[in-house]
Amino acid sequence: MSDPSAASIVSTPRPEQLTEASSPATAGPAGKKEKPRSLLGDAWIDLRRKPLFWISAIFIVLFVVMSAFPSLFTSGDPTATALSRSRVEPSGDAWFGYDVLGRDVYARVIYGANASIVVSLLSTIGTLLIGGTVGVIAGYKGGWIDGLLSRITDIFFGLPFVLGAIVILTTFNGAGSNNGEWEIKFLVIGSLVLLSWPVVMRLMRSSVLATKEADYIVAARAMGASTGRIIFKHLLPNCLAPLLVYGTIMIGSFIGAEATLSFLGIGLQSPVVSWGIMINEAQNYLRVSPFLLFFPSAFLVTAVLSFVMLGEAVREALDPKLR
Repeated sequence: MSDPSAASIVSTPRPEQLTEASSPATAGPAGKKEKPRSLLGDAWIDLRRKPLFWISAIFIVLFVVMSAFPSLFTSGDPTATALSRSRVEPSGDAWFGYDVLGRDVYARVIYGANASIVVSLLSTIGTLLIGGTVGVIAGYKGGWIDGLLSRITDIFFGLPFVLGAIVILTTFNGAGSNNGEWEIKFLVIGSLVLLSWPVVMRLMRSSVLATKEADYIVAARAMGASTGRIIFKHLLPNCLAPLLVYGTIMIGSFIGAEATLSFLGIGLQSPVVSWGIMINEAQNYLRVSPFLLFFPSAFLVTAVLSFVMLGEAVREALDPKLR
């Protein structure tokens, strides 16, 4: 995964943009002054006017609901097999047809959303927590602590993403392993977090370095505010915008990464139902039964694009230079 700088995700806003209104208060219809809006308030007003935001948000909500309540979309069993209907094409009885083992492709696509969404969300949360915490400590403390944490980050950053995931997953989830469904998921989540947190660390460190010498931070320090209060009350709220943007895009990236690892046979494995597993199983039947590959691929691409488009919309709304 690439290493975006803070400027490439979203420019660090000036302190007055985060704590004050972006424009002077104006009189409302009743002659009362409007309450000054924060940067997030201005961003929400801007987002509401973007069709791209609403389109991506609708798809994301649909995928989340599909992941949490698959029975609302299908009553079929994604694991029920019947060789008599092997590779039967889509029809009124089975909208997406049946796979090689006679399993309902539509039911498997619906239930496959759970693994992809859960893995990507938990991986993103873990990556943001670890990378963000290390980035705040390194950026705020500086000195030898910053140097030590930065060198440790460089070591992890030097690990190739795909190669590192292959080594980790073949070691703990290789052939002959007896892992259950959630054990497999947590192994994939752990590998994604372990190989991705350095990007977030660098992004958070850059934001903290650009913000920690602001006047309101210096004033809080001069008034005797504790380190914890400065970080949680003043520093973090003004450094979260780049992390929010990158985290949204990262969810889509992790959906694609999980599908890639599952396609290679080292990620999620049966009995887990996943879009990547379905694509892996369908690759040998692309010419004779292309629908086996088309439907899970279409859902995968739509999910990834939805999160990427949402991240782009949020970036444009939070970036002062694009206003």
